[in-house]
Amino acid sequence: MYIDQPPRYVKQGHADQVYKLKKALNGLKQAPRAWYSRIDAYFNKEGFLKCPYEHTLYVKSGVDKKVLVVCLYVDDLIYMGNDKSMFTEFKNSMMKEFDMTDLGLMHYFLGIEVVQSSNGIFISQKKYAIEILDRFKMMNCNSVSTPTDLSLKLVKDGAGEKVNATLYKQIVVSLMYLTSTRPDIMYAVSLISRYMECPAEAHLLAAKRIFRYLKGTADYGILYKRDNNSTMIGFSDSDYAGSLDDRKSTSGLVFMLNSGAVS
Repeated sequence: MYIDQPPRYVKQGHADQVYKLKKALNGLKQAPRAWYSRIDAYFNKEGFLKCPYEHTLYVKSGVDKKVLVVCLYVDDLIYMGNDKSMFTEFKNSMMKEFDMTDLGLMHYFLGIEVVQSSNGIFISQKKYAIEILDRFKMMNCNSVSTPTDLSLKLVKDGAGEKVNATLYKQIVVSLMYLTSTRPDIMYAVSLISRYMECPAEAHLLAAKRIFRYLKGTADYGILYKRDNNSTMIGFSDSDYAGSLDDRKSTSGLVFMLNSGAVS
C-alpha cells in the first residue's frame, strides 16, 4: 500500500516520491476481508441479494411481497421487514451459523439513538453530543441559535496565532460523526474541515461556535414520519466561486424521505 506525502510534510528533494506502508493503518489488513467473505457467503447461501450500490445491504424476497432487509456493519446487523415468520427463520439460521445475541427492538446502534413510535422513527445522537461537549470542555458555554455566522469567510492563513493541530483535528473528526443525524451542522463542519493541516485561532473559534450551537440543540435529530405515500424530495444549490483561497465553488444537496433527510 502506498500513500502520497501529506501536505506540508513533503520531504525536500523527494517531492515526487510516495510512502510505502509497512503495515495497515488500522488493524490487520486481511481481517475485515476474511470476515466479509465469510458473512457474504452465508447470505448468498440463504438466498439474499446484495445491493449493487451498497455492498453491506442484503435483501431477501418472499411470497406475497414479503421482504427481509439486512444491513451489516462489520459484525453488527440491523434487520427489518414486513413478515415476522421471516424474522424468526433468519434469527434461527444465524444462531446455528454464528454466535449471535438478539438485542430485540433497536434503541441504540453505533452511537445513534433510535426511538420508534406511532408518529414514526426518530434518530438522534444526544448522548454523543453531550460527550464531545464535555470532552472538549464546552459544557458550560453559552448557546447560540446558528452553527455558523452567515457572513463567515475562512481562509487558509486565518487570523490569529496557530493552534494545536492535533486538538483541532480531534474536534473536526468528532463533529463529522455527529453529522450522521445532524444535517443542520453539515455545512459548518465541512467548512472547518478544510483547514486541518494548519489551523489558526479563527478556525478554532468557528469550530467552537458549532459546539455552542450544539449546547442548545443537543436533543435535535431526524424524524421519519409514518406515511404510506413515501416520496423522495431533493434540493440542491451552490455557492459560486465562494472560496477566498482558490475561488472554488461549494455545492450542496439534501434528499428527504418522509420529511427526514437521508442524504
